[in-house]
Amino acid sequence: MSMIDPQLAKKSVLEKAHNWRKWLLLALLVYVMLLAVSMIGSGFKFATGDHAKSLFSFASNPVMGLIIGMVCTALIQSSSTVTSIIVGMVAGGLPITIAIPMMMGANIGTSITNTLVSLGHVAKKDEFQRAFNAATIHDFFNVLSVLIFLPLEMAFGILEFLSAQLVALIHTGEAIGVSGVNPIKAMTQPVTGLVTQAFSFLPSIYPGVAKIILGIGLIMFSITYMGKIMKSLMVGKAKALLHTSIGKGPLSGITSGAVMTVLVQSSSTTTSLMVPLVGSGILKAKDIYPFTLGANIGTCITALIAALGVAGVNSGFALQIALVHLIYNVLGVTLIYGLPLLRNIPLNLSYQLSVIAAERKMYGAAYIGGLFFIMPLGIIFTSM
Repeated sequence: MSMIDPQLAKKSVLEKAHNWRKWLLLALLVYVMLLAVSMIGSGFKFATGDHAKSLFSFASNPVMGLIIGMVCTALIQSSSTVTSIIVGMVAGGLPITIAIPMMMGANIGTSITNTLVSLGHVAKKDEFQRAFNAATIHDFFNVLSVLIFLPLEMAFGILEFLSAQLVALIHTGEAIGVSGVNPIKAMTQPVTGLVTQAFSFLPSIYPGVAKIILGIGLIMFSITYMGKIMKSLMVGKAKALLHTSIGKGPLSGITSGAVMTVLVQSSSTTTSLMVPLVGSGILKAKDIYPFTLGANIGTCITALIAALGVAGVNSGFALQIALVHLIYNVLGVTLIYGLPLLRNIPLNLSYQLSVIAAERKMYGAAYIGGLFFIMPLGIIFTSM
């Protein structure tokens, strides 16, 4: 008869209790994120009144909207944070036509994280070449996607049209609720109201501005710690998912990349986990390509969750911009990876750049600084 070690049994009980606390904390952080989106939305309404369009006229040029989304994401290093903020801004009156290029820019900006991770291999030339190759596939894919879809959106409004049709099918005018009751709004509205009262002593538009700043801070806080908790709970399962999906075909890789990103709540984590595996020679850049594309799709979950916390006149628009993010990434993966002519462009460009960067390290640094900061900031200052 086998005996159970009391120490092991006690350790198992403690681990389960610890995990339950993590899940409860995760639920609290999701609530904080929904609350933050509600604050940003109501703050923009308060600060702009009926003048949101004129307030955001500086970004009415789609290229400027793209650059703003890109630079903000590169600085914060979290597309989830930026897309959630954009959802809150749309809830507060930011026009969809401005928000769509911002979402596209967030996709490019988030690729900086895994490119920076590749610099950890810089001491060994061969390792660095492989790691930089793996990292920049994501960059080139996202840039190619923008080059295809931004002109189409500017000319025909494809993403705006498709997302509007989808919203018309599924949107009821309220966040998820039963018989007209909106539980998310019921949980967030009282706190938002208290915050409004707390800032009521400020003059003019400043109560709204204060709510926006507080909301952005809460989103950054909640998503950062949501990612950390999800990693501690799921990163082992996510790594297992990565290893089991490799070699089982592109559809398996894309699906696994999307699921893994949902599990760890961060496309940056998903793509960054793969860079050292390629750098060390365990996998090839071509192997992780579909997984990277799946990460683009999986990261859309945060904006969709954020949109659930929006109710009222602009709730349909908030849901629409979250769906734009999803549709854009699904179409990008389908078109670019689905067409052999386009499929190998990110692979070939990233390989050629990695060979150059491995020979002259300064070229790698110039690429990162130029793509993510110097070029976009230069466009902003030129426009101003």
